[in-house]
Amino acid sequence: MIPRTIFTPEHEAFRDTVRRFIETEVTPHHADWEKAGQVPRSLWTKAGELGLLCVNAPEAYGGQGADFLYSAILIEEMARAGATGPTFYLHSDIVAPYLVDFGTEAQKSKWLPRMATGEVVVALGMSEPSGGSDVQNIRTQAIRDGDEYVINGQKVFTTNGHSADLLLLACKTDPTQKAKGVSMILVETDSPGFSRGRKLEKIGCKAQDTSELFFSDLRVPASNLLGTEGGGFAILMTQLAQERLIQAIRAVSASEAALEWTLAYAVERKMFGQTLADFQNTRFSLANLHAQVLAQRVFVDRCMLLHAEGKLDAVDAASCKLVTTDLQFKVMDECLQFFGGWGYMWEYPIARAFADARMCRIGGGTAEVMKQIIANSLLPRVRKV
Repeated sequence: MIPRTIFTPEHEAFRDTVRRFIETEVTPHHADWEKAGQVPRSLWTKAGELGLLCVNAPEAYGGQGADFLYSAILIEEMARAGATGPTFYLHSDIVAPYLVDFGTEAQKSKWLPRMATGEVVVALGMSEPSGGSDVQNIRTQAIRDGDEYVINGQKVFTTNGHSADLLLLACKTDPTQKAKGVSMILVETDSPGFSRGRKLEKIGCKAQDTSELFFSDLRVPASNLLGTEGGGFAILMTQLAQERLIQAIRAVSASEAALEWTLAYAVERKMFGQTLADFQNTRFSLANLHAQVLAQRVFVDRCMLLHAEGKLDAVDAASCKLVTTDLQFKVMDECLQFFGGWGYMWEYPIARAFADARMCRIGGGTAEVMKQIIANSLLPRVRKV
């Protein structure tokens, strides 16, 4: 194996803490959470006590001021364990940075310390029944009325939606505009006019709380606006590289875990007087998958290091997400096949990993959107040749 050189001893000490947390607090209970469709709030506070939440946030707001590689370690270890229920990455590495970068002093002081302790769980309200990736054409409206915004509309596919105390909500403050009409508003979920629909039943990531949300004449103070009115689309664009890199980290780490499970199974499984690992088809197939995953591990590590240095652009992040999530689904499919009938049983990690992997080609922007982004960056150069 090519050695990984991007982590310091301090990073690896943090990884040890994360692994112990997962072994004691997550893995033994994850199957129960899948049945419940939600992880308990106590898990969030336990993670907060260990300093696992919002690690990149400034110390003044309850974080540790750590670099992104600390977040990457938590994402990696959760993916390797098949722990898709605790969506700490959404809370800490997607929503929290918006607050850090665009929040007022009052907003940051009020919310970030409580997010870091797990007292407050947050969600990002973007997708709507009419579409997910097309943020410019969302229909949820927030109309200014004096010192308040009045919000009406609905969201769907909202991760943490059933648990969230706070939503970062994408709204149209000017319905006559597209991108320039989008604003981001902080919404407390105990506000009158807010209601949660059903917890959505998915084919995978079953312990992950995913909900539909409704807003009916919900009033929030104008001071809950994040950034400037009409600046929401530009705000969302600032975190695209990190959001896509997160999915790539999850994909390659889950692929590595699936290969480890399959290798262990293959050397033990007896078939026709030999082991599954003795067959040439098994050996060649797993060798091929290993080589592809190893190549993508090197690519992802390079992207993580660039991102930690502030040098990863959105197009390279899209490329990273595209190839890693495509390969992840291939790895899960081929590895499951080696388990035969047992691979189709939910009690086996490979079965859950197969179902969970399908979401990664959608979350953070679909594979088709990634291709469009990459193509848009390439075609101008091609035309000049």
